[in-house]
Amino acid sequence: MTAHAGDDPPRLLVASRNRKKLAELQRVLDGAGLSGVTLVSLSDVAPFDEAPETGATFEDNALAKARDAFAATGLPAVADDSGLEVAALNAMPGVLSARWSGRHGDDAANTALLLAQLQDVPDGRRGAAFVSACALVSGAGEVVVRGEWTGTIGRELRGDGGFGYDPVFLPDDAPGRTAAQLSPAEKDAISHRGRALTLLLPALRTLFTSP
Repeated sequence: MTAHAGDDPPRLLVASRNRKKLAELQRVLDGAGLSGVTLVSLSDVAPFDEAPETGATFEDNALAKARDAFAATGLPAVADDSGLEVAALNAMPGVLSARWSGRHGDDAANTALLLAQLQDVPDGRRGAAFVSACALVSGAGEVVVRGEWTGTIGRELRGDGGFGYDPVFLPDDAPGRTAAQLSPAEKDAISHRGRALTLLLPALRTLFTSP
């Protein structure tokens, strides 16, 4: 199955409704010379039953989301599952990152709970890593990659960019700034999702440039 038919522009379904994730992938594709690919989100296709994210790993969840999206639409589908692993919390919140406070997608509550749990943890033991698993499912097969971004958890929110735990995450490779204080281009170059998407580029290039 090809990624597109006739003279129609090739389409890639991003199994998400998060416009920031679409924009991030679009910047990565543009930087790799794949700007002719049209990205569509779950909001742009007919609704279908989406399996709950019950996998034990980021890879499990990403692959399940991409498989569901491809099966329902026939479009090549890419899905990401990402989260924060904190050493002092035994790698939690992990796959529970988006619903750590009990309310899915409540960034403020999730971050507040994390800071409260780490309140008495000394600076030298606040190591953490953002993790992103990205899966691509198409008629050509399945590819799953993983990107990691190491750093530490700060003690207060700083910056108004990004989303999720970005305002408290201090990347090792951007000293003195949180992920929420980086420009989109800076974040793309070093973030967990940017790294994972870059690892996915060879498969995407093959999918969309092969005859």
